[in-house]
Amino acid sequence: MTGGSPLSTTHPRADTPAATASEGSDQLLARILASLEDDKAEDIVTIDLRGRSAMADHMVIASGRSSRQVASIADKLVERLKAQTGHGARIEGKDTGDWVLIDTDDVIVHVFRPEVREFYQLEKMWMPADALASLRADAARDDAGRDGAARDGAGHTLAQ
Repeated sequence: MTGGSPLSTTHPRADTPAATASEGSDQLLARILASLEDDKAEDIVTIDLRGRSAMADHMVIASGRSSRQVASIADKLVERLKAQTGHGARIEGKDTGDWVLIDTDDVIVHVFRPEVREFYQLEKMWMPADALASLRADAARDDAGRDGAARDGAGHTLAQ
């Protein structure tokens, strides 16, 4: 089928359970990234977990400038997903607002205050070494005013 909303688009090889699940998680990821962008989350990084972990297909790591913004980003994300998909998400850590985890089953979202994110360094734990080195080099170039990062269409840093 062509045309219509992005959710109604089908892909030629989407008839296998794995492809269907992946397509669903990719659509969910797109919704999550849009919500994070809408709420001015910073330093958004996506990590593809397919083939590396059974817990989810994607991980998203983002920052908010304050505990209040972190909690607000998480609240609005959960509200939007419930309204758009009819499914809720589990949320942990909202009361303190330092690190909030939103578990949607297929996509795990971590929203941190910058200092807490730097302390835990989840990117370092989950990204392949070559992707992490590239991300660090890109960050250094960004700091110098040049941007060579691998990014998706919305400007989010990508990692495989």
